[in-house]
Amino acid sequence: MDLRQQQQKMVERYRETVEQRADIRRRQVETGSPFAADSAEQLRARAKRLVSKREADPGKLEPVPSDGGPVRPAVVLERILGDANDLQNVNFLARGARAARAVARVSIVEGGRRAGFGTGFLVGERLLLTNNHVLPDVATATGSFAEFDFESDADGVPKPVDSYDLAPDELFVTDPALDYTLVAVGAGSDARRPGAVHGWLRLIAQQGKIVIGEPVNIVGHPDARPKEIAVRANELLNQLPQFLHYRTDTEPGNSGSPVFNDQWEVVALHHAGVPDPDGAGWIANEGARVSGILRHLTAAALPPEQQALLAELGPQSVPVGPAPTEAAPVDDHSVASGTDAQERRGVTGRTGAGRRRVVFLHGRGQQGHNPAELRAGWCRGLATGLAAAGLAPLDAADVWFPFYGDALASATATRESVALDTAATTAEAYVPADPGARTVYAALIAESAEAAGMPEPKPEAAQESGLLGGAVAALQRPLSWIAARSGLDDIVIAAVFRDVAAYLGDKSVRDTVLEAVLAGLPQDGEIVLVSHSLGTVVALDLCTMLPGGTSVPLLVTAGSPLGLDAVYKRLLARGAVRPGRVDAWLNAWAAADAVAIGCPLGDTWDRVRDVLCANPKDRAHDIAQYLSHAPVAAEIGRARSAGG
Repeated sequence: MDLRQQQQKMVERYRETVEQRADIRRRQVETGSPFAADSAEQLRARAKRLVSKREADPGKLEPVPSDGGPVRPAVVLERILGDANDLQNVNFLARGARAARAVARVSIVEGGRRAGFGTGFLVGERLLLTNNHVLPDVATATGSFAEFDFESDADGVPKPVDSYDLAPDELFVTDPALDYTLVAVGAGSDARRPGAVHGWLRLIAQQGKIVIGEPVNIVGHPDARPKEIAVRANELLNQLPQFLHYRTDTEPGNSGSPVFNDQWEVVALHHAGVPDPDGAGWIANEGARVSGILRHLTAAALPPEQQALLAELGPQSVPVGPAPTEAAPVDDHSVASGTDAQERRGVTGRTGAGRRRVVFLHGRGQQGHNPAELRAGWCRGLATGLAAAGLAPLDAADVWFPFYGDALASATATRESVALDTAATTAEAYVPADPGARTVYAALIAESAEAAGMPEPKPEAAQESGLLGGAVAALQRPLSWIAARSGLDDIVIAAVFRDVAAYLGDKSVRDTVLEAVLAGLPQDGEIVLVSHSLGTVVALDLCTMLPGGTSVPLLVTAGSPLGLDAVYKRLLARGAVRPGRVDAWLNAWAAADAVAIGCPLGDTWDRVRDVLCANPKDRAHDIAQYLSHAPVAAEIGRARSAGG
């Protein structure tokens, strides 16, 4: 796809969204709010992120109306967004200057002479992100270089330029459709890596970085000039599954610039202005969404040494959900189950004589995802931890990834999803339909709240016997307590507890999940079993029914609820009975992880090594964070290597 084709695609995307933009503008005018056009889900994610980053007043998340009446969630969220955007803290300038240090002019060299320019920015200590149309191939990148500090200081005096050669032989990943290229950068003349001198910008997979109506800021080298910034007359116009449309000033040479929100987080990679189909200049700007780029990188089949370099992106870059409004594609190595082509069994790892197999067992909420992409994301997080431990990365092709996400979703299809604009509490919205699962759900919430220090006794609705009618509404208070103590969204906690309860309380659901997992397991030999969240519960049941020739020299549980009475008493073993086929057991937990509220497991289970991980609050339950912790990764790496 050449530049002309890319521009044609941009025009098509813009034309196809004419009605969508008109509807956005209509809602903004009707409500008087620039943020009213985005979905409640996006607004909620954005508000939560602003509060967690201390960019907005947390008191506005749960307002108490003076008249005692309800407040629409959209109104609450718009207040938070307005609180963050009306005025900027003076450190906005300092943070912007720090972010801008990672931006470079890309000089393209062909035949020993400069043939063009673009912009790029560091996203790792040695990783530079720019456009495909700036660096379309290895040949173009070879001999080209990045120039940092091509700008003037506070007195208008040009700074000394700091240049680094690109190193596409070490890493080069590109995609014309998303118009991005990620390339390695060599060390400087003093042998220092560019990120050690100029810092780098983190690519964040988590949603909630920006909503329609918020401003965007762009730093780059328009027309190859010294570094400039666009911070005026700029706003996000629309969000497409893979691209953002926004209004701001750019020129040729801005290609490859980072597009920031007001917290100086990268939300997109700028790639071009959208030309007016009628030839009347430029009508918008377009950038590839960070989430789309990260998903493409996660699915890239790279050799282990390049995966290790890619780990510089950090665990926060690992996608944890499906692409917006798009179903994840089925990988070539995924096997369709039954008659539904979207139901996947997972991916198998390579087999070798005398080698231990590594098996990843995922948690809930993975329906519709590509198992190969999920496996690659886990391996990326693990590669970060292995690198910190001084060990070689694991090749994703060697990992087994049994997949039960679609099977679980099908078995629990009668559940209702949360409706943010209704009067239902989160606890009510996520309550399971099956009566047995309801009882477990209530017990999980009540026991977790008690473990989190909630002073009141268990509410009547949380007792083993009573969950009828509106009594379930009483569960919202302990659920809110858990959320407040952990920092996790109550929706995240309720969704996990709902599916754990469905698995433990409904035999048909348990049988469906275990059947799907067993179909994707090695049938003999030693396996290093790494499990997460609901997957840890499944793993304990699984260890009682493994094929005869299979053993588990290492079991890893991460973010596990296995310390709760309501969980371990309902396992197939009927209690905290250590599986006989498990040799070593490592449990990774984080103090801020509400799902791991019953940890450390050593207080309940026999011979468990508990490892406390310092996961950040906004990603406390994330598997990539757990695997990026060096002691956890090292245990997996050593156990796997011990098998030959």
